[in-house]
Amino acid sequence: MLERLSLEQKVRLLTGADFWSTHPEPAIGLRRMVLSDGPAGVRGETFDERDPSLSLPSGTALGATWDRDLARRYGAALGAEARRQHADVVLGPTINLHRAPSGGRHFECLAEDPLLTGELAAAYVAGVQAHGVGATPKHFVANDAETDRFTVDNRIDERTLREVYLAPFEAAIGAGAWLVMSAYNAVNGATMSENPLLRSPLGDEWGFDGVVVSDWTAVRSTEASALAAQDLAMPGPDGPWGAALVAAVRAGRVPEKVVDEKVERLLRLARRVGALPGAPAAPAPPVEDGPALAR
Repeated sequence: MLERLSLEQKVRLLTGADFWSTHPEPAIGLRRMVLSDGPAGVRGETFDERDPSLSLPSGTALGATWDRDLARRYGAALGAEARRQHADVVLGPTINLHRAPSGGRHFECLAEDPLLTGELAAAYVAGVQAHGVGATPKHFVANDAETDRFTVDNRIDERTLREVYLAPFEAAIGAGAWLVMSAYNAVNGATMSENPLLRSPLGDEWGFDGVVVSDWTAVRSTEASALAAQDLAMPGPDGPWGAALVAAVRAGRVPEKVVDEKVERLLRLARRVGALPGAPAAPAPPVEDGPALAR
């Protein structure tokens, strides 16, 4: 498929088509893929009271159960809901940690403990993806407070990074997550859409073969983010890649192989969610009674 695409066509796939979806590519039969906000529900593409979504208890409420099976059922309910809303990807679970009492999004997160968070995240991911819908553990990594979250540079020593902040993501990747979302913040001097952590340990040590999608507008550079293992810049259609990335490849500042690797990961996701011709049909696991599960 890569051989059938021009450089411009390949680069076009790496930025969203609009706020919630990716570009289709008729030359290879690729349809658009829809990403939907989560993590305690599936928003879909429209915010309209005439088209409501199942609202599950917050991540913290799920964390308080200490129940892997319930976390799997929670994820499965979201997977079924995503299919109902024609979404291919759920942007969750949120597996940052409760590190500061004023964290404005802590209700989305599971717990302050990395082991508990990782165990429940792994089950959540398995539940979502049983429906052929991609789960997206977020926000990689150390996005644990709201203060200056777009610009803060969190300085973390190696042991703390491994044993606390990265540990839940390692568990979620071990469960086979198809995407990871890169965060707004920086860690040890590099913003996360340009950070070496996207390659190591995420790619090489943990064997992650999925798509690194940015938090919305988190890709802020052309070459530095392209040279990192950042795959999909959201939202679109505008962004720092596009024509600027094509020019950087033509000038030899970014190898075309780097672009090909990103497109390959995106096409792998497309196959997994059924967005390519000949992709295996999604399984049909039992569908939860959503309102009963929420109650």
